[in-house]
Amino acid sequence: MNLPALSFDQLRHLAPRALRRHIATDQYQGHTSGLGQGRVQANIVILPGDWADEFLRFCTLNRQACPILDITRPGDPLFRHLGEHVDIRHDVPRYRVYRQGELTEQPQNIKHLWRDDLVAFAIGCSFSFEQPLLEAGIDLRHVKLGRNVAMYQTDIDTRPTERLQGKLVVSMRPLKAADAIRAIQITGRMPNVHGAPVHIGDPRLIGIHDLGAPDYGDAVPLADDELPVFWACGVTPQAVVQASRPPLCITHAPGCMLVSDLHNHSL
Repeated sequence: MNLPALSFDQLRHLAPRALRRHIATDQYQGHTSGLGQGRVQANIVILPGDWADEFLRFCTLNRQACPILDITRPGDPLFRHLGEHVDIRHDVPRYRVYRQGELTEQPQNIKHLWRDDLVAFAIGCSFSFEQPLLEAGIDLRHVKLGRNVAMYQTDIDTRPTERLQGKLVVSMRPLKAADAIRAIQITGRMPNVHGAPVHIGDPRLIGIHDLGAPDYGDAVPLADDELPVFWACGVTPQAVVQASRPPLCITHAPGCMLVSDLHNHSL
């Protein structure tokens, strides 16, 4: 069934299940920041079974970047703990398909790629801590501008497994010093969605040389009285996939998350 196209402002008012239904019919391909009515959002990684156990170990070693919210059974496309009929084959606005580490496809659904050996991982997303930041009166410029958050690859190594290794990816939000302190306090209580920032201040110290040219997402202006605040990001597995080159890996497109039925406050 085809649903009518909705504006971003109209999408903001949809409950999670209705939003997923809209996405599943290929009516929306954009970022999900500000959508979902305060529900938990998730990054997605899908791997063949012979890589899934190792990726689980990688997530355990790199929990701040890859906090796991749910895992599917091999060949089962449904997440059982994220809501009602959450089907990973079509409930994400846009996907990325990597083969041997190379990006080969960016489809709106992956029904044509689904196999009996695939395992899907839902990983906590920083969009989930944006609601409590906003409720605390902290300005988030990318939300106000209707943009995707800015994300950057750093020179910080993740903790490797036998086959999986790569650099940490971070998301950045410009904040005044007082707001940055408050943001540390708030996000530090939410380890399932990356926890406290990993860096504040000079981006060159973590290998970022141009804030105006993010590796993923949209550039967000930094005012003279603001500090760039960096959180570990669930896009990290995409950098790891490119470096480690598994035969197949499917992820969400950066910023295009799976919106669950879980409330952010439950975290």
